[in-house]
Amino acid sequence: MLRFIATRFARALVTIVMVVTFAFVVLRLSGDPALLIMSVDAPPEAIAAFRQAWGLDEPLWQQYLKYFGAIVQGDLGRSMRDGRDAIVLVTERIPATLALTLPALAIKLGIGIPAGVYAALHRNSLTDRLVMTTAVLGFTVPSFVLGLLLVLVFAVQLGWLPSGGQGTWRHAILPVITLGVGGAAVLARFTRSAMLEVLGQPYIRTASAKGVPWRLVVRGHALPNAAIPTVTIVGFMVGSLIAGAVVVESVFSWPGVGRLLVVAVANRDLAVVQCILLLVAATMVTSNLVVDLLYGALDPRLRQMRAGGAH
Repeated sequence: MLRFIATRFARALVTIVMVVTFAFVVLRLSGDPALLIMSVDAPPEAIAAFRQAWGLDEPLWQQYLKYFGAIVQGDLGRSMRDGRDAIVLVTERIPATLALTLPALAIKLGIGIPAGVYAALHRNSLTDRLVMTTAVLGFTVPSFVLGLLLVLVFAVQLGWLPSGGQGTWRHAILPVITLGVGGAAVLARFTRSAMLEVLGQPYIRTASAKGVPWRLVVRGHALPNAAIPTVTIVGFMVGSLIAGAVVVESVFSWPGVGRLLVVAVANRDLAVVQCILLLVAATMVTSNLVVDLLYGALDPRLRQMRAGGAH
């Protein structure tokens, strides 16, 4: 087990290093921050001084080594726009993002999983078709389209809710619904498919043939085994809590990390973009590691395989 955890941690570190490297190279090749921040009309001396002050005049490999060394020491750089630490700018926006993504996650779990289980237990019924039709619509409609439709109906025509910004809890209703609907649809489809696969297994039929009540068969055999593939999707949703609201935050002018990322990319604010990407990568990697550990708790066969591999 310890070997398994150590291997996963090593893979997580490699993944984070790859993300950091990719972000560093792509951002440097996408344009000169000095020209965007200083404008093309600035004197050449001012542009050269800006590049020198931020180390942009150095070779790319040298910039990378300095950047990576600073990360190891806990220094994620400063914003080129206002000179503040990038980590401070990002952490200031995290509460606003979580104020949307956590309620949206609750909606995804509270609606998607029960709907998928119910549809699987009533396969080919009217309820099943209705749930799956709604799920297809839910995950095929882009989030920005759904958000704009909600604004048009509930903010513009009915005037019940604000169209954007952050103030009271009423401002969060439309973006939370926009985030929650698509995820609930995805979870419903995956849960239904997982349940149907498990319900078709021989041990389910054997338990039913032995006279075990169907309610106990579902609770004791079907649900735990169907939870294994569903946990993967839930883990991805948890891992994307920080970065999952980029489009929605832009549509609703919500001052979270996602909107900060869009602004930072447009402004070539390198340190801020790299800090956000590093945070997102760390969140996703941690979530995947937790999912791997949960697999062992849900599937005894994996525990036996890992125990055998440890010897």
